[in-house]
Amino acid sequence: MTQILTTPRSVAARAVRTRHYVMCPPTQFDVVYSINPWMDPTVAVDSAAARRQWQELHDTYVRLGHRVDLLEPVPGLPDMVFAANGAVSVGARSYGAAFAFPQRQAEAHAHVDFLRGAGREVSRPAHVNEGEGDFLVLADFVLAGTGFRTSRDAHTEAAAALGRPVVSLDLVDPRFYHLDVALAVLDDGGGEAPADIAWFPGAFSPRSRRTLRRLFPGSLECSEADALAFGLNLVSDGLNVVLPREATDLAAALVPRGYRPAPVALTEFVKGGGSVKCCTAELHR
Repeated sequence: MTQILTTPRSVAARAVRTRHYVMCPPTQFDVVYSINPWMDPTVAVDSAAARRQWQELHDTYVRLGHRVDLLEPVPGLPDMVFAANGAVSVGARSYGAAFAFPQRQAEAHAHVDFLRGAGREVSRPAHVNEGEGDFLVLADFVLAGTGFRTSRDAHTEAAAALGRPVVSLDLVDPRFYHLDVALAVLDDGGGEAPADIAWFPGAFSPRSRRTLRRLFPGSLECSEADALAFGLNLVSDGLNVVLPREATDLAAALVPRGYRPAPVALTEFVKGGGSVKCCTAELHR
């Protein structure tokens, strides 16, 4: 594991940095199979509500001044709305996904086509990984989850593809099957403030808990209740934090740290095991 230390947080220098996001409209979204503990095909998705909720998320990013590109949905791929899972991108480089379950594997090709069409260099993976579901990018390194969806070998492969050191973290609770439902990057450390995260310790192995506390002294440790409300499946631009409306305690805890919570309703997407971050890929600088 790469040893990287960060300095404690500072609330004085919180600042927006304009981001470049990719989202996929939910025209195909439904729950027709079960590949995580949240999915129940007997619980109907309200398609009209899903479209409204997705649009609210999209419009929130635009209102905050960010760029949002759209990935065209593919018929027969209901989980493609979870655009974060299709790749991880840093600078001009992207590392593509290789999904763990056959129901999602065709999504990877659509992401590669989109990214290459945008002029990006895309490395096709040899090892199973689910993009930004398990790779969270900071200014100087990448946090990478393993245990349920992404192989540890993919961590090494991603480091080479992206040209960034990778810190491996072990996920141990199947409810938090991706890193992005167990940990959130609040500040990536790319500005004046140091890197800052929020996370739920119960989702990680003891070794990984020690690693995170060493890397991020003073990090925000989230309650199980807010983690189960998908509160950590959030998107931050360094100042504004877009997160599920139900994660009220987490939102309140962000304010004294200098952040501005921007709650949204994404309850329909929780039926598929995702929320704000799952619906949002970022093309990182």
